[in-house]
Amino acid sequence: MRQPNGIQIELERVSKAYGEHVVLEGIDLQIAEAEFLAVMGRSGSGKSTLLKLVGGLDMPDAGAVVHRGLSLNGMTERERARFRRNSLGFVFQFFNLIPTLTVRENIYLPLELNGKTGVETTRRTSELLAELELDDRAHRFPDELSGGEQQRVAIARALVHEPELVIADEPTGNLDLETARRVLELLSLSCRQRRTTLIVATHSREVASGADRVLRIRRARLEAGAP
Repeated sequence: MRQPNGIQIELERVSKAYGEHVVLEGIDLQIAEAEFLAVMGRSGSGKSTLLKLVGGLDMPDAGAVVHRGLSLNGMTERERARFRRNSLGFVFQFFNLIPTLTVRENIYLPLELNGKTGVETTRRTSELLAELELDDRAHRFPDELSGGEQQRVAIARALVHEPELVIADEPTGNLDLETARRVLELLSLSCRQRRTTLIVATHSREVASGADRVLRIRRARLEAGAP
C-alpha cells in the first residue's frame, strides 16, 4: 500500500561515466512519492543519463538505484524489463509513437503488452482520450496530428497502465511555447490526480516553474536549483 509522502526512489552514491567522460559522480538523491521533480542542466550535462538510471534503462558504474526498498542493481535484465513495463511510464521529446497504429491503438499498447484487455482497459483508454482532449483524434494516425497532439498521445500512453512513476525527457523540446505550456499543464495535472511521481528533465525555466522541486546538474553533481 502506498504511504503518502513516503520516499519512493533513492539514489545512493551513484556514478556513471562514458569512457573518460564522467557524467554523474557520487549522486545521493531521495524522491518522494507523488513528487514532481524537475532536473535542469545544459545539453550533455547528464539529465538524460540520470533519468535512464532512475528508470532502469541503464545501470550505474557505482552506487545503487532503489525503488521502494528494491535495488535495480540486483535485478536481472528480464526483471528490470518487467519492472519498467509495470511500474514506469516514459514520455520522450520525439514522441516515439508507432506510425502504423491509430491514436487509440498507441495508447492501448502498454495494456496489451501487460496482458490487460477487456472492458476496464477499454474504459481507461477512453477516459484518457477525453482527459487529454483527444476524443476526436482517436482513429487518426500519428502523421495526421500536430506536435502537441502527438505529445498528448504519448502522455496518455505513459499513464494508461497506471504506473507509479512517469519519466519525461525534454517532453516539450519540440513544441512552440504555448503548446508546450498546455502539454506540460496536462501532464502535471494528470499525474497529480493519480498521485503519480513525475520526473522531468528539461532546460526550460517555464517547465521547471511548475515543479515541487528543481535540481540542477553541474560538473557531474546535483545541486538545489530554482527555475
